[in-house]
Amino acid sequence: MHIAFFGSSLVSSYWNGAATYYRGLLRALADRGHRITFFEPDAFDRQAHRDMPDPSWCKVEVYQPNTLACERMLRQARVADLVVKASGVGVLDEFLEQAVLELQRPNRLVAFCDVDAPATLERVTNDPADPFRSLIPRYDAIFTYGGGDPVVRAYRAMGARLCRPIYNALDPATHFPVAPDPKFAADLSFLGNRLPDREQRVRDFFLQPAAHLPNLTFLLGGAGWPGSHLPANVRTIGHVGTGDHNAFNCSAKAVLNIARDSMARSGFSPATRVFEAAGAGACTITDAWEGIEEFFIPDEEILVAPDGDAVCSILEGLDAERAARIGAAARRAALHRHTYAIRAVAVEETLEGQKIGSVAG
Repeated sequence: MHIAFFGSSLVSSYWNGAATYYRGLLRALADRGHRITFFEPDAFDRQAHRDMPDPSWCKVEVYQPNTLACERMLRQARVADLVVKASGVGVLDEFLEQAVLELQRPNRLVAFCDVDAPATLERVTNDPADPFRSLIPRYDAIFTYGGGDPVVRAYRAMGARLCRPIYNALDPATHFPVAPDPKFAADLSFLGNRLPDREQRVRDFFLQPAAHLPNLTFLLGGAGWPGSHLPANVRTIGHVGTGDHNAFNCSAKAVLNIARDSMARSGFSPATRVFEAAGAGACTITDAWEGIEEFFIPDEEILVAPDGDAVCSILEGLDAERAARIGAAARRAALHRHTYAIRAVAVEETLEGQKIGSVAG
């Protein structure tokens, strides 16, 4: 099967948290014999912050962020068996959401890949005139990378023909244990860009515990944080390229996962970072959200904190031996139950029986 995929960026994780998801899932599909072309706009300075070359398993087409260039890419996508438009491309999203549907044919499916389904659904629920709402029933399939049954039910209620979560996962070839790097050393590390729908939760779950535990060290990675008012024991390092993620995860006693507001409310939305950390054998502390136990066993494979006070309590009682034990258990669980190879099979099963010929190759 030839897949044409319109997304934010495959080759740059700069202000682009979905990059790891795209890479892991599309590489796994390529390993199963599918041909993939990824279309991404030259926007938000991402091409200047590439953290990988064009991969051998995927053709990357970078286009200028204008309608004319988009139309040229859409003409190229006509040769595909499956055309996918991801949410949050960041450039001409409304145009692309409509335009890809014009490519539908009996032998060509068009799917929507929602990398922030809870936020999308909140948006279209609050605004019945949102242009995307009327397009939902026209897509052959809606894939989401989180949300569980609540998101599936919500999309089906809006007329989706088919909706299936394809969760974040681990690519064992990309995320694995490495030697600690002193520049990433800390008692607790958090990696995430500064975004409006995450900032308050970062303050509650990361900065507040740092202020209450002045004898511990905290490391804050991600774009947008320098210059904000931070406790003295919090060190910021700015954007962390994906090539450094393993060292980042392996160099702290524990790493913190903080869901964005909409995903925390929806639940069943494990972030990419959770699986990256698990692959590196890191001990993860996560904020509480419904469905965690569907992915990792609390207190054995992951530590769960309902609020900032709980983060403090966990850190005060966490020694290096227990942290290492939890991290090792998380890695075993991810390798056994949550790899992108497994997710790729789920994509094929979802498309099986659709009018695209052979899904498996």
